[in-house]
Amino acid sequence: MTVVRVTLLTAPDCELCEHAKAVLARIGRDYDLEVAECSTKTEEGKEFMVRHRVPFPPGVLIDGEAFSYGRLSERKLRRELAARAAPRDS
Repeated sequence: MTVVRVTLLTAPDCELCEHAKAVLARIGRDYDLEVAECSTKTEEGKEFMVRHRVPFPPGVLIDGEAFSYGRLSERKLRRELAARAAPRDS
């Protein structure tokens, strides 16, 4: 099974960031995700925001590539993961 590395750029008191965490938790039941959270308040987070042109959180990177920012679409993410990795065995 292919492990998909997801970086989640978050900000304090961000409702959309909490939504993204919930989406990733649900999808993580179906796909082998390795999720790393990075705050936009850290130097690393600020660098990610600039390097990947993420205008506002949450930002989602998949295997180091910018995927989305703002409200995370579960449907869009599932389509992307289906193209990249096989789902977990039930």
